[in-house]
Amino acid sequence: MGSGQVTDSSAPFDFRGKHVTVAGLGVSGVPAAKVLHGLGARVTVVNDGDDERARTQAAELETLGVTVRLGDGATLPEGTELIVTAPGWKPDKPLFTAAHEAGVPVWGDVELAWRLRDRDGRKAAPWLAVTGTNGKTTTVQMLASILRAAGLRTAAVGNIGVSLLDAVTGDEEYDVLAVELSSYQLHWAPSPRAHSAAVLNLAPDHLDWHGSMEAYAADKGRIYEGNRVACVYNVADKATEDLVRAADVEEGCRAVGFTLGSPAPSQLGVVEGLLVDRAFVEDRHRNAQELAEVSDVNPPAPHNIANALAAAALARSFGVSAAAVRDGLRAFTPDAHRIAHVADVDGVAYVDDSKATNTHATEASLAAYESIVWIAGGLAKGATFDELVAGAGKRLRGAVLIGADRALIREALARHAPEVPVVDLDRTDTGAMLQAVQEAQRLARPGDTVLLAPACASMDMFTNYNKRGDAFAQAVRELGA
Repeated sequence: MGSGQVTDSSAPFDFRGKHVTVAGLGVSGVPAAKVLHGLGARVTVVNDGDDERARTQAAELETLGVTVRLGDGATLPEGTELIVTAPGWKPDKPLFTAAHEAGVPVWGDVELAWRLRDRDGRKAAPWLAVTGTNGKTTTVQMLASILRAAGLRTAAVGNIGVSLLDAVTGDEEYDVLAVELSSYQLHWAPSPRAHSAAVLNLAPDHLDWHGSMEAYAADKGRIYEGNRVACVYNVADKATEDLVRAADVEEGCRAVGFTLGSPAPSQLGVVEGLLVDRAFVEDRHRNAQELAEVSDVNPPAPHNIANALAAAALARSFGVSAAAVRDGLRAFTPDAHRIAHVADVDGVAYVDDSKATNTHATEASLAAYESIVWIAGGLAKGATFDELVAGAGKRLRGAVLIGADRALIREALARHAPEVPVVDLDRTDTGAMLQAVQEAQRLARPGDTVLLAPACASMDMFTNYNKRGDAFAQAVRELGA
């Protein structure tokens, strides 16, 4: 981990009269355009799409005096001095190539939020930031729950649905923000300097956007740059520790690990059913602080305990008490479709983890149960399943496969777990979920878990993973009716 004082590159930026182009409408573009317009910038919004939703958003902005160009996101508007982009726009788009050639800087909405966080003389709330391939949202929500239990004014913001821009420019004042950052957002945000930050894990994802695993990891690693107090990493995932070692941080910032095993000094971990801190205690070589019981984590699946430890580490870096960690974890309720217990029917548990849309998340989900009838499949997004199946094969009572790319999983099962009975449903209509649940019930025995952990995206059959999980829950309810 590099040392030495890091200077904050986010110098004040006077937007009055500046020509700013906002790339993309949607959940980040519209707020960015409104904020920039309010700061006196001359704002042009460019957007690839020209559908009904885009036209409605454009009409709203045009009433304020914002110029909107629909169906043309490739051309750099003449006179542009700054681009603020939606995080999902790929770096190789012609708009950004033109900006680079013209010497025009490109910021994301997170960069803009960082630059605006202490305007109007208001004290800026520090950021406790979280990224990783999986578990970001749950960890940030756990962290916010812990911070609230400590009596702090906070909010879970960023890639979680609450705009960072709204948080830093709104009327409400915060003591600290729990910030979820995606690799896309980090790519376009060179300046943010967190109080402390965590990278939960790293696995191949969004490589079509980043271009390579190395570029993806490098963007994730930006979250550690300039950290003041703690860089939190996953002891079981060496790549996260490597990112800490490569980071340039403020003098005195510490590397703090989390582990599902017994913690070494400067780590948080698990000892005899307890979450334990050996990082933020006096004489960490001899002492440890009990934070909570494993049973205080909901649900107490291994990967979720890891999330809780990461959240606890960030909270402890901010001076939060052990009692607040415990109370915050007890108060936390996970979002729907994240390893959610739906019902028990005839001695079989039915669990919805529709949010497990990649192999890394599904691996963690499968590791939480001993005997599983696995419902999987959908859009593979270029993923391969051999490693996943080889690791989980001994836990599988059976598998029911749905979706467009189910053959990839079927072939991996044939190679690595040929003894596992497989039902291959040759249909991609939404009604296939009821049949899948019925087939899973036929394969299951009392004590088993029927687990929807698709390892794939949902859009071949459902609008999103929420709709897929809802269909699973409804089918389970029909079993028990």
